[in-house]
Amino acid sequence: MSDRMQDKVALVTGGGSGIGEAICRRFADEGAAVVVTDIAADKAESVATSIVSTGGKALALGQDVTDEAAWGQVLAKISSEYGGLDVLVNNAGIVIPGTVEDASLDDWRKTQSVNLESVFLGTRAAIAAMKERGGSIINISSIEGIVGEANTAAYNASKGGVRIFTKSAALHCAEQDYRIRVNSVHPGFIRTSLIESALAMMPADEAEAMLARVTGNIPLKEMGSPVDIADGCLFLASDESTYMTGAELVIDGGYTAK
Repeated sequence: MSDRMQDKVALVTGGGSGIGEAICRRFADEGAAVVVTDIAADKAESVATSIVSTGGKALALGQDVTDEAAWGQVLAKISSEYGGLDVLVNNAGIVIPGTVEDASLDDWRKTQSVNLESVFLGTRAAIAAMKERGGSIINISSIEGIVGEANTAAYNASKGGVRIFTKSAALHCAEQDYRIRVNSVHPGFIRTSLIESALAMMPADEAEAMLARVTGNIPLKEMGSPVDIADGCLFLASDESTYMTGAELVIDGGYTAK
């Protein structure tokens, strides 16, 4: 354990598993008090309990990131427990496979609500909490917010929205002299339960073909791990990135370099 985030308070949505869990643990290892939220409150509690058991500081809260009122409740709880917020990671997200022809409108709307609208709600709430003290907002987008994938039309749209929304929010905060940095992180193909679930929803032959194609197109020849993304988020959350805002941190094994 070191102190790159000593005395900082960080909120991580979707922190109960996968990339979110890795971010929570990495932040805690560096001295942050971590607020772990997840729609699955039991998963958030498990991560927070584990962090505390190893000497870290963590609080678990159940949160539906699409619920506007819930954001106010979460920020009020953080204020009462810790006195303020320094870092927000908008990480919660879903993937529902579907092309432009076969994706349903319900799946499209659900994807935009979880992946994009929640980022707006969280960023807006965090700015209100940070505008007097400064801070860092990290929005988890994807390489699929930069390049397209035929079978994830709704996901592409949502993550592309996160990418450009982040720049708008960053410019606003800079113009208002809030000392709030807003950046996006673009993971490539990372071995998480989200990826596994998406593959499981596809016919076996399509899933196998997609997995072979994806791995074959990664210059480093393998999928990344959640810790790879957590390390990037740590840099953006720490004072080491004070001259970065409106930027895109791509962590993809070289996938988008070609």
